Amino acid sequence: MRESNEKIMAICIEYFTEKRKSMGNEYYTPFYAVEPILEFLPKNKIIWCPFDEEWSAFYHLLTEKGFRVIRTSLKEGYDFFEYQPEKWDILVSNPPFSYRDDVLKRAFSFNKPFALLLPVNSIQGKTRYNIFNNEIQLLCFDGRVDYHTRESMHETMKGSYFGSAYFCRNILPTKLEMRRLKKYERPLVGGGEKWE
Repeated sequence: MRESNEKIMAICIEYFTEKRKSMGNEYYTPFYAVEPILEFLPKNKIIWCPFDEEWSAFYHLLTEKGFRVIRTSLKEGYDFFEYQPEKWDILVSNPPFSYRDDVLKRAFSFNKPFALLLPVNSIQGKTRYNIFNNEIQLLCFDGRVDYHTRESMHETMKGSYFGSAYFCRNILPTKLEMRRLKKYERPLVGGGEKWE
């Protein structure tokens, strides 16, 4: 019993410490969490994935499904806050969570449709209230998304401590859409690939 209580305490301490906050930018979207947004994206538009490495589930799945995709990342020198492709129509990605206010401001500033996968609690807050200006749409799920981390690029880490939703503008037919997550495992990097 004591060992069990110590494990619970350790989990709680990690949850409420800076370690949890610093890890907040290191969650990578699994393929199954990209699937629900696909039905709302028109194939005749150019999708920009501004936070995505070559191994990104967004990039791979959208491309596989026949979408035209532009992928950029900070690692390759493309800073979302300073760069945008010459031609694109819809922004779709999973941005760094700790920058969500700045990302949302910039996304709205383009005056184009977007779908950003964020923690559900991103709906609340005085800053975001002003950013949203009652123009936000939500695509919510029946369960939590299990994300990949640096240590688990081949399979998702089970037991996510937060719910996720797509925060959208001019993508969904209503303010709130609900979809079931059909979870499956697909590695972000293949057998011979190495993640850096």
